[in-house]
Amino acid sequence: MSDAKAEDEEGGKKGGGAMKMIIGIVVALAVGAGGAYGAFAAGLLGESGESGPNHPELVRKGDAEPYPLPGGEKEEGAIVHGEGGNEFRTAYYTFEESFTSNLADSPGLIQVELAASTQRDGRVLQWVHNHQLAIRSAILVQLAATPEADLYSVEGKEKLAKRLTGAINEVLEEKEGFGGVENIHFKGLLVQ
Repeated sequence: MSDAKAEDEEGGKKGGGAMKMIIGIVVALAVGAGGAYGAFAAGLLGESGESGPNHPELVRKGDAEPYPLPGGEKEEGAIVHGEGGNEFRTAYYTFEESFTSNLADSPGLIQVELAASTQRDGRVLQWVHNHQLAIRSAILVQLAATPEADLYSVEGKEKLAKRLTGAINEVLEEKEGFGGVENIHFKGLLVQ
């Protein structure tokens, strides 16, 4: 009996040791995979360019623009560096044509002239320029969903500007994987 008992103890030790080694390897692989995924998600791994994350960087005042803006320094793609305030420059994109739409539950019409702004590099405004058709459609949908009463208060106009910013960023995220428009500005707003 003592031989069988010793054999069971040795067998139990060998099986337990092998199981601990397997569990250790699985845990090490899981930790390594998690670290690799975290590095990839942070943009530390993988190819840069079209296949990786496409996140335009903030541009400090006085720094050169790494990506040319549509229209250069003309009205369509103006850059404002300014002095003081925020450390990042602001670039603006003016939509060439105005937007006209019916209003929600009203016979009224709205006509707006808009500009978009970002503090990120020129890719954001390039994307706005390149996807104007989809962006125009998203803006018109938001304008048509706006009650006329909202347009007679500052708060209502601010809410509309935030909704328009969100609509543009949603299009850019769908098309390019990143939004980047920080604000929409009214150059003109007419309610009839």
